[in-house]
Amino acid sequence: MYIATIPNRSSPPAILLRESYRQDGTVKTRTLANLTHWPPAQREALRRVLRGDTLVAPEDAFEIIRSLPHGHVVAVLGTLRRLGLEAIMSANKSQQRDLVVAMIVARLLDPRSKLATARSWNPDTAFTSLGQTLGVAAADARALYHAMDWLLRRQPQIETALAKRHLREGTLALYDLTSTYFEGHTCPLAQFGHARDGKKGQVQIVCGLVCNAVGCPVAVEVFEGNTGDPTTVAPVIKKLRQRFALRRVVLVGDRGLLTDARIREELKPVEGLDWMTALRHSTIRTLVDSGVLDLAGFARTDLVELTAAAYPDERLIACCNAALAQERARKREALLQATERELDMIRQATLRAKRPLRGQGNMALRVGKVVNRFKMRKHFVLDMTDEGFQYRRNLQSIAAETALDGVYVLRTSVPAEALDTVSTVCAYKSLATVERAFRSLKTVDLHVRPIGHRLADRVRAHVLLCMLAYYVEWHMRQVLAPMLFDDDDKATAEAQRASVVAPAQRSPRARRKAQTQQTDDGSPVHSFQTLLHDLGTITKNQIRFVHSPLETTEMLTKPTPLQQRALDLLQVSLKL
Repeated sequence: MYIATIPNRSSPPAILLRESYRQDGTVKTRTLANLTHWPPAQREALRRVLRGDTLVAPEDAFEIIRSLPHGHVVAVLGTLRRLGLEAIMSANKSQQRDLVVAMIVARLLDPRSKLATARSWNPDTAFTSLGQTLGVAAADARALYHAMDWLLRRQPQIETALAKRHLREGTLALYDLTSTYFEGHTCPLAQFGHARDGKKGQVQIVCGLVCNAVGCPVAVEVFEGNTGDPTTVAPVIKKLRQRFALRRVVLVGDRGLLTDARIREELKPVEGLDWMTALRHSTIRTLVDSGVLDLAGFARTDLVELTAAAYPDERLIACCNAALAQERARKREALLQATERELDMIRQATLRAKRPLRGQGNMALRVGKVVNRFKMRKHFVLDMTDEGFQYRRNLQSIAAETALDGVYVLRTSVPAEALDTVSTVCAYKSLATVERAFRSLKTVDLHVRPIGHRLADRVRAHVLLCMLAYYVEWHMRQVLAPMLFDDDDKATAEAQRASVVAPAQRSPRARRKAQTQQTDDGSPVHSFQTLLHDLGTITKNQIRFVHSPLETTEMLTKPTPLQQRALDLLQVSLKL
């Protein structure tokens, strides 16, 4: 007996159970049953019985000993190798290099302390295939610390290789600073300073990041927490000119970094080094008062280039952002009202019948706390006597500040022949990509903070690890953008933008993805982290056969169409 599949013209084929027999020396066939409506699995089971196979239930044939998430490991590790990051760190394979690679990948998959990271690779407690894939499953925290020391010694060659790849002669080098709070007080880098994290009363470190014109990270530097922003510029110039050997480069930084003194003393004397920054609010007020900048001109245009005797051989580009002006006016009014509410409570305290507030010193202490909290002292006139307290808005001060709402002035030494007015504004606005890098490093993906290392070099190595992890993430985001909420059609958005000064808008495709939560082909849209989690459901399974207990094999989960598309975009294979 056997099962035959009989074509049935345009209808589905007929599945028949047939028997062959011999009659009068001739082989004949007869149909015993029609199996067309049987489930496929049932038909296959009968076919195996007819062949004489031994049938067992799947759970009686084999068992899954261990299942480890593997797809997200492949995605990150495959991208890291495709970028040649291993060879940049060291041309020779070594245990230290494998440990550093594993820490970079782990930073993207699940940021943890070095002790927790090492334990996550242990064969008994592993929750990904990372340790097994790189052969570092037996490593402990001490081995990771030694690998970090190995990495830090190679920071100059790593940054030089990245600069050679992403920075060219005459290119833009974006530079910005951030601070990160620190756990503990024994590290010499941890000092009290301007807390950008808002963590008052906690020591911190300062990190400076150099990116190329599109926001790809190239170099990072760590400073003591009380380091002033302008003093960090000199080490960056030294890197760009000496280590990276760039004869012509444009350094782009904000007004707090590239101050007038820094430009005069450290940038202008360097041949081939141009810069781009913005003027402070007080300097813009001086330009307006001297008649160099006419605010009435912004009624016709939002962008004007001008010259001033105080800035010889330099270009000044004045911009007026209407949306920014509205936001600043809204925020100022909210702060004024909040300040008035607090000041009114102090005034009421001077008028109460029982135990009224008395004495200019006592009043000044309470008033000082309020105006310092909201930073609105300049916009109020305060009258205090020993018996009472009055306040009112300084309308002249408010009007003077309102006139400059949304106005900013760029300052650059780059000649117009090399970079026109619109391109200069675009170049300065690209500093926002460094801010996005800091967001990813600190809060969204990599969680560089809180830092618990005690040795200064270990802190520097930790920050370098996080920068290299962001380097991998940045490249992954570029190719995965069609599957993410990230805007993958920025050219259209720029083409529809009314002016380079106007706020950037997302493209119609990006807005459609955000509204429908789907891509144009109907697939669900992911964030970067949720896509990694989705890829993590591709597991590496260790299987043992019941009939041969000593025999095991590995089998990978079959990717879904969405997972396969992500792997194809990244150009990586599940079998590394």
